[in-house]
Amino acid sequence: MSDQRAKRPVRAGAAACAALSGLALLAPLAGCAPGPSSSARFPDVQRMLDSRAHAVEQRDEAGFLAAVDPRATAFRARQRAVFGNLAGVPVTDWHYDLDATDAFPLPPGDGGERLAAKVRLRYRLKGYDTAPVNAVQYLTLTERDGRWLISSDRDGAPAGRSGNRQLWDQGPVRVVRGRYGVVLGGASHPARLADLARRVDRAVPAVSAAWKGRWSEKVVVEAPDSVERMAQLMGSDDPSGYTGIAAVTTGEAGVTTNAPADRVIVNPDAYEELNDLGRKVVLTHETTHVATRTVTTAATPLWLSEGFADWVAYRGLHRKPATAAPELTRAVRAGKPPGRLPTDADFGFRAGADRLATAYEGSWLACRMIAEKWGEAKLLAFYKAAGRSALRTSAATGDAPIEVATAGAAARPGTPATGAGHRPAAGRSELTDRALRTQLGVGLGEFTRQWRAYVKRLLGR
Repeated sequence: MSDQRAKRPVRAGAAACAALSGLALLAPLAGCAPGPSSSARFPDVQRMLDSRAHAVEQRDEAGFLAAVDPRATAFRARQRAVFGNLAGVPVTDWHYDLDATDAFPLPPGDGGERLAAKVRLRYRLKGYDTAPVNAVQYLTLTERDGRWLISSDRDGAPAGRSGNRQLWDQGPVRVVRGRYGVVLGGASHPARLADLARRVDRAVPAVSAAWKGRWSEKVVVEAPDSVERMAQLMGSDDPSGYTGIAAVTTGEAGVTTNAPADRVIVNPDAYEELNDLGRKVVLTHETTHVATRTVTTAATPLWLSEGFADWVAYRGLHRKPATAAPELTRAVRAGKPPGRLPTDADFGFRAGADRLATAYEGSWLACRMIAEKWGEAKLLAFYKAAGRSALRTSAATGDAPIEVATAGAAARPGTPATGAGHRPAAGRSELTDRALRTQLGVGLGEFTRQWRAYVKRLLGR
């Protein structure tokens, strides 16, 4: 689930430029060009942030703390701890961008000019990330004797501007490396981190055996010590939305090249409740989302992306459908088979356990049916075609590609799952129908009819 991408605001100035564009040959339009960026308006702030980033890369504690307001003694002590927590983490290409300077209401200060800054942190883990991670920080900046300094990273919290608190912001970080990935976590549970590293090393070959597309075959797992800290990684102060979710995959879908880095973030409470098979399925499911990220777009229906990840996770396990899909089996045998394919709303974190389970199980069976009836190669081809359809449509119409506000994966205890992203529904059915007809030779209506019959046949025995 990518919580880092912000929705693009609609501004009156942009609308005015579009409406008046026909007059461009008669007179230049003042006010239609975008204004200078925050970093351009406050170059001293950006230079301070650049120096702080350089200090991180050079492992220069004094340089890192030089950006911190000396009057903010408690914050300065926390920042010294943060720098120490970064010691064993292989970060590189660390950079800050000043996005905004009025991002939240400022509390009363002690004099001096102040800014409520939204800052975007970008970094990579050396040897694992081919593209940067993006995280948001909300910082109070104070001018002292002609210099801009950071005074706090918590003043935005009352307004819901907490940002993404990385593991090193939360406490000491332990790093466990495997053949195909790296696990970062708190220092309290080293055995859990080692277990996750071993499971990633098994999941990556399993995914590559099923997914024939190109991908890095590298996975980064973050395992905070509590569900509260998991929520902080996701930019939330409310852990209730993640209760019972074993893992979440971050990352931005809808990008065909240079896809941003993914993180599989584990909820320690829910993960500990899983048995051996459940943990295997969860890690393989989440790894599948990492592998398919570059071809998963806003046009890809969640039933396909989630069902495909489950199909890969269960591939080769020879699980009986009724055993792997208990909720849907109960519904079918009670005379309440599904009337439609799962919608995005069915995958919401708060959709309810039964509805959520039924959505994942039905999606898995849809992909299982495609693999059985048309073949695995056709399932992969349909997955890729469903994502490409949005790009083809935008190219044909001249419109901007459909964008995704959030997308990703989560897993409830015992069964892999993902949280629904805010994807535009308009035109999705038509795009899916087109991909189905092109790859499988049936439209969405006929496919749904066959899927319903397949579900009843498998689970109604």
